[in-house]
Amino acid sequence: MDTPFMTIDALLVGTPVPFRDGDYSAIAKTPVDGPVQITWDGFVGNQVADPIHHGGWDKAIHLYPQDHYDWWRDRKPGQKLLDAPGAFGENIASRGMTEDQICLGDRFTLGSAIVEVSHGRQPCWKLDHRFAARDVLATIVKTGRCGLYFRVIREGQAQAGTAMTLIDRPLPDWSIARVFHLLISGGHKSDPSAVRALANTSVLAEAWRDRARRLVP
Repeated sequence: MDTPFMTIDALLVGTPVPFRDGDYSAIAKTPVDGPVQITWDGFVGNQVADPIHHGGWDKAIHLYPQDHYDWWRDRKPGQKLLDAPGAFGENIASRGMTEDQICLGDRFTLGSAIVEVSHGRQPCWKLDHRFAARDVLATIVKTGRCGLYFRVIREGQAQAGTAMTLIDRPLPDWSIARVFHLLISGGHKSDPSAVRALANTSVLAEAWRDRARRLVP
């Protein structure tokens, strides 16, 4: 059987800039030429404006599948953000696997670094504002095209044009699509036992384990 992998279209970093009504955001990111250093906090040169809700061990690196971009272009014709990687604030613009094929706890090579899937990306109002639309957040919740976060297991460096290879899959039953559906899209109502299991799954990001505990009846 062939080993699953993703190709990297771009690696991106951003710094906080004025966003809306006095808020700052680093959602607008720029592709990096050449190697990117990867530390426990993520990509060197990348910053967050809101450390309470962004960044940290469980949110060190954000990946968004470029496989979704054509789908979004069909629904947002003329949206310039979709002309290049980074529309969703991702650090890794990848191709080859989506939330249906990527599982919680999956470990991938990222250049000489190793990263581990910690949870999906819960969308917020900043995506609606960035796209100048009122339905981006709601569409992500409905369709599960959410992207995901990695924690860094081994520091290193990486660059665009290379592959991220799957090296470990401890939880093949827990695709990010399934986890997102259960914890964000309302699926907890029909499968409380699965939510209870997630509440006790240590590889799941702490914030989502807390959410699972709150959703358990």
